[in-house]
Amino acid sequence: MGNKKNRENRKETKVEISGKVMMTREGYAFIASGIGEDDIFVPARKLRGALHGDMVRVAVFGKRGGQRKEGEVVEIVERSKRPHIGVLQVTGGQAWVITEGKNMPYDIIIPFEESLREHNGKKVAAIVDDWSRHSDEPSGHIIDILGLPGDNNTEMHAILTEFGLPYKFDPQVEKDAANIPEKITADEIKRRRDFRGITTFTIDPVDAKDFDDALSLKKLDGGNWEVGVHIADVTHYVVPGTALEKEALDRATSVYLVDRTVPMLPEKLSNRLCSLRPKEEKLCFSAVFEISEKGHVLKRWFGRTVINSDYRFTYEEAQDVIETGKGPLANEILKFHELATILRQERFRRGAISFERPEMKVEVDKDGKPIHVVQKISKEANWLVEEFMLLANREVASLIGMPGSGKKAKTFVYRIHEEPNMDKIEAFRTFINHLGYNMRPTNSPRELSGEINNLLAVAKGKPEEGAIEIMALRSMARARYSIENMGHYGLAFDYYTHFTSPIRRYPDMMVHRMLAHYLDNGKSMDAQVYEDRCKHSSEREQLATEAERASIKYKMVEFMQDKVGNTYDGVISGITEWGMFVELAETRIEGLVSLRDIKEDYLEFNEESFSLKGKSSGQTFVLGFPVKVKVTRANLEQKQLDYALIWDESWGDPTGNSGPSSRGPRDSSRGGSSRGGSSRGGSSRGGSSRGGSSRGGSSKGGASKGGTSKGGTTKDGSSRDGSTTSRSERNSRSSSQNSFGTRGGGNSRGRSSGNSRGGSQRSSGNR
Repeated sequence: MGNKKNRENRKETKVEISGKVMMTREGYAFIASGIGEDDIFVPARKLRGALHGDMVRVAVFGKRGGQRKEGEVVEIVERSKRPHIGVLQVTGGQAWVITEGKNMPYDIIIPFEESLREHNGKKVAAIVDDWSRHSDEPSGHIIDILGLPGDNNTEMHAILTEFGLPYKFDPQVEKDAANIPEKITADEIKRRRDFRGITTFTIDPVDAKDFDDALSLKKLDGGNWEVGVHIADVTHYVVPGTALEKEALDRATSVYLVDRTVPMLPEKLSNRLCSLRPKEEKLCFSAVFEISEKGHVLKRWFGRTVINSDYRFTYEEAQDVIETGKGPLANEILKFHELATILRQERFRRGAISFERPEMKVEVDKDGKPIHVVQKISKEANWLVEEFMLLANREVASLIGMPGSGKKAKTFVYRIHEEPNMDKIEAFRTFINHLGYNMRPTNSPRELSGEINNLLAVAKGKPEEGAIEIMALRSMARARYSIENMGHYGLAFDYYTHFTSPIRRYPDMMVHRMLAHYLDNGKSMDAQVYEDRCKHSSEREQLATEAERASIKYKMVEFMQDKVGNTYDGVISGITEWGMFVELAETRIEGLVSLRDIKEDYLEFNEESFSLKGKSSGQTFVLGFPVKVKVTRANLEQKQLDYALIWDESWGDPTGNSGPSSRGPRDSSRGGSSRGGSSRGGSSRGGSSRGGSSRGGSSKGGASKGGTSKGGTTKDGSSRDGSTTSRSERNSRSSSQNSFGTRGGGNSRGRSSGNSRGGSQRSSGNR
């Protein structure tokens, strides 16, 4: 009777939605529909062969037991074209790619060719083509041979390939670049405003290879200042219809990995023709302002120029001039610093949000081996450059977006950052209340930004500072490109665009072309064409950011490999129902302490307060809480670190465990869909669980796949480091990487209150 009633309720609440599959290493998935606050949970047995990134139709059955909505895939609308990375294994007359990604729990069958034998054991990229109902695994084809596992170039290329990012240029693109004339003609100079006689300089990181922006300063009669923001004139060299233009649009951005830059355009452009090197004549597109001593912009001019930079500063050199008042171009640097300070203060007065979370940098040697992890310090010299880049971006956007009384704004590309969702803000208020902080009620988004700034100031220097800033960031929208101007909330600008880095961002190239067109009184450009390009650019930017984070994670884990067994001080940076993430105090390298490994007490997760509490000791663990941990495992394949909590006697001395001595993963099944228990609708491969049992136990046509470790687990079930921890346990954290506030309404997959480092980088001030 009860079963009949359940079937009737399910039928009544069933609806169908379309969305993208977000798969976990354990085999279950969530479907992001984009139409509601909750992602739809789908057990592995109900995915019907759908994989990560696929577009699917899902039948949704409503919430089960008061939890999230659950569904079942009814159709795979489109297979993802994103490649999977793994190691090629050729045995007998069969071939597989043994996958490594955190979103891929299955290996891929590859049609056998004799030529594959020479690449056996190499890391490859493969795309899934199909998954037959009669097969335990999907089938696909190899698109790239990346090299030997563990080699630095192989691993960096694997990261780029995984995110669909190129790591080399097509020969035609290189040929087009090589054919660009380097000489600037006298006729070209005549068509431009000449700044060669005005003091001009660049300020960039010490290891920068391209200098795409410069500043100039000139004292005007009457006491005001002429400030020039000079940007490399990339669109002079990159012409529509060429292979160079197509490549720039396809890539849309440069990519910055730990040990290399993958430029949007070939080196001849990025490091030579469009690099504003000192003592060389260079073509620019400039924004020139007349600014008063009090920092007010009185006049503005935009157009093409020619410059000759007098000096190249590193940030450290410019900072030394600011601090000592001495050095090259000291008068100019100090005046810029004075004006930048005024602009910065005014921006925060108007409601800009001050996110200044420390950024860590992995330093590598010539072979790409990590040797140091250091904090990148941002000081006045960095702010000096930033303020004038922000000024140019803002003024260009307002020129086109605010054309004057009675005129309609022409199509333009804006960098927008929408106002935060109030549901997310309320969830953030609840979060900080549990940490003992409060924000006063606000009546407008601008008042809210002031309260957030006050909160960040009060928390500064305290253990919970990082957690509060991360969660504040996650309550914000993500900045993106659009032809619809919505302002930039984080910067407190009504109009904002990206004009200042066309050598590394395609949207800036669009802005340069549109601005030049409109300055020549051109008609409004095709709105749909530019909206499509904005969407593409935003998507490519996100992929590049994810690849950068993946490279940082990889190098941080590599850095920690020889430190297994060491103990460190740290703070809790994330909390889930199965563990706590801990960030080391000195390097901010994050790892997971699994609750199942804590024997001193049974810790219970409180979802409302995002805390863990010992059942016997009563000890409470919250974000920002100081702890000491031991490094127990560094898994390069998964880019993950495992830590063990060192129990402090002051937390209490529980007598015996309140819970079982070995608990299963807190969320390993998520509705009964463990990775091994349901391979393709419930049948395990040869009876072997993928959660740590034998990989070689099932003979596939007589060819055993054992011998290649997957996620650190060998064919006999023991891990490489001698432990017997299953891959299912170790990768349960994959669902926690989109934690509190990353999706609508504060809902999170895996209900994590903590943070993946990835989410912390989404600064609302992303220029």
